[in-house]
Amino acid sequence: MEANKKVVILLGLMVVIACGTDAQSVCGVSFSQLLTCMPAATPPNPPPPTSTCCEVLSQADLPCFCQFKSSPILPSIGVDPELALQLPGKCKIPNPPTC
Repeated sequence: MEANKKVVILLGLMVVIACGTDAQSVCGVSFSQLLTCMPAATPPNPPPPTSTCCEVLSQADLPCFCQFKSSPILPSIGVDPELALQLPGKCKIPNPPTC
């Protein structure tokens, strides 16, 4: 069963890449925009989020990101979901989601 999940995730990522990352939207922002936040959500010692990352997050549907908290997708690409959910607070975005 675990191997099946990994295959599905890999296929999903391949579809995103094949379709062009700018064409894909996640919670109201493009996947390529979200990549600006990846370093700040990658363990073990992430840097603070950049101003570009914070600008992207300020335009996103933040509660939408809660659905990814327990998803295997983020860890499969090296992102720690807990670190990712801390980013709105680190960016001082009002009313960050509480998942």
